[in-house]
Amino acid sequence: MRRLVLSLLSLALLPVGWPHHFVLGVADPPGNAHRLAQHARLDARYQYLSGGVNTGQGWASWNPDGTFVSMYVRKSIAAHMIPVLTYYQLLQSKPATGSTEMAKDLSNLRNRRTMRAYWSDYRLLLRRVAGAAGRHLAIIHIEPDLWGYLEQAHATPLARAFARELIALRDRLAPHVLLAWHLSVWGTGEDPTYSKPSLARMDALAAQSASFYKALGARFDLVFNDVTDRDAGFYQHVEGNPHTWWGPADFSRHDVYIAGFTRRTHTPVLLWQLPLGNTMLNNTWNHYRDNRLQWWLDNSSAQHMRLTRDAGVIGLLFGGGAAGTTSDQTDGGLFYRLARRYEAHPLALP
Repeated sequence: MRRLVLSLLSLALLPVGWPHHFVLGVADPPGNAHRLAQHARLDARYQYLSGGVNTGQGWASWNPDGTFVSMYVRKSIAAHMIPVLTYYQLLQSKPATGSTEMAKDLSNLRNRRTMRAYWSDYRLLLRRVAGAAGRHLAIIHIEPDLWGYLEQAHATPLARAFARELIALRDRLAPHVLLAWHLSVWGTGEDPTYSKPSLARMDALAAQSASFYKALGARFDLVFNDVTDRDAGFYQHVEGNPHTWWGPADFSRHDVYIAGFTRRTHTPVLLWQLPLGNTMLNNTWNHYRDNRLQWWLDNSSAQHMRLTRDAGVIGLLFGGGAAGTTSDQTDGGLFYRLARRYEAHPLALP
């Protein structure tokens, strides 16, 4: 099992070999690592693995015998970037019985035939990542949204059994691969983007999230957290929802929530799938506005990033979560300009 070192500032246990600075990365398709490295010296790139485990369309079929993953990992490492693979397979597997995502996920977790296929697929993933990465850093991010649904459903025993099997297989087949759990604040039953709670309430939500995580009795290496899955302008103009914009108070609330979680779990957090929109865009398809990128990266004193780091966050991973959202190819080049400036003087981790 990997050794761990203690971060005195965030009290988070960092994996050995983690960069000594706050990490910056972006969603990036296969075959693009070299081009991405020419734009900016980023620390990480990530890719979804999806399609379902028993559909004939899952990631293992994208190239023969799961070699899609082998190539993605090798090319990332060759370009001096950490490969991050978001394993999003359960929801899209069969039979996915029910009318909601929660019901479909729970039905698949309770279906023995589906889970036999799932574990076979996951073992292939572990072997492919381990074989390609060797002792280089590589991350598997497990099932975003699922854990929030399990928390809302009060399905802690089911979540515990699933988490422990994930870690046991990793320990046996890919002991140097980092495994990331997904933290969804809405799993508490409250979404602070809409409810605008007090800072004391945010700490109480953090305690609730930490309690669920600790109840699993399964220690992951990292925790991923997403603040939203689309640009605020996309929500406003495409979905008719103008309420997902964040102001300074929202960022402060989020820092308090993450700090409360890491203080109780000692597990470092990466913010993932952050919107790439910026306030100079025109709110058309692939060009929607948001302000998160500018909040963290277009701040000359790095004060905003420092506050987020001090809460226990060790990196930011940007990328749109739906078709039509802003990407690093459609944002007018701002992400790359800010990334180059940041990577010239990255923020140190304690």
